[in-house]
Amino acid sequence: MSLEVAAAGFGYRRRRVLENVSFSVAPGEIVALLGPNGCGKTTLFRTLLGSLPLKEGCVVLDGRDLGASDPASRARGLAYVPQIHSPPFPYLALDVVALGRLPHLGAFGAIGSTERSLASLALARMDATHLADRPVTELSGGERQRVLFARAIAQEARYLLLDEPTSHLDFGHAHQALGIIRSLAKEGRGILWTTHDPEQALRLADRVVVLHGGSVEACGPPSEVLVAELFEKVFGIRARVDAWTDSDNMVRYRCRVEECA
Repeated sequence: MSLEVAAAGFGYRRRRVLENVSFSVAPGEIVALLGPNGCGKTTLFRTLLGSLPLKEGCVVLDGRDLGASDPASRARGLAYVPQIHSPPFPYLALDVVALGRLPHLGAFGAIGSTERSLASLALARMDATHLADRPVTELSGGERQRVLFARAIAQEARYLLLDEPTSHLDFGHAHQALGIIRSLAKEGRGILWTTHDPEQALRLADRVVVLHGGSVEACGPPSEVLVAELFEKVFGIRARVDAWTDSDNMVRYRCRVEECA
């Protein structure tokens, strides 16, 4: 069982962004999606979520064609944390998180005490309990990001799509979010996660998929994929990754930029 993208093409009505994209995410696996700005990471997510039609190929979620799934089934399989979100209405943060329970309630279900209890637990996991009774329109970008992450946790989907989930977080909460990603994977969730930070991918991901030039440039373990030749070809910089083992016998990584190509 997995989330499988097979020979897929992504894009808009008149513009093809990606083609012949193939990779998979297994339950409990963290896959980091890297690439330069405009390479198609967000377009790929929008297609997986059903906002854009697939151009060709297929996406299979736990053995079923995702394109044939109804919205509720898709939402039970995939939860999403967007990179940028501007809420149109001043809903309370707790209510926003509780909306993550809707795919489990059926057509005539209503959010009740059980859903709000699960939402409270998700906010607590994100160190955001104090935001519960505040309108999301009054929150900072980082606070809003934690609320959206909590909503994805409350949704209890089998796979999480995280579009630069630490981009608006302060140093402490960004570190905490990475720990939560790791713990969610240990609980059996599959994680597909975009990042511009190769050090994060080296520390956290089981595999990386690098998008470049409209297709998959490389896919594999981070320490094997993120090498000097790839940095120069994809990002236009000369860089190297240093690795060492610390006093706790943990492998640490540092990406060093040497000069522009």
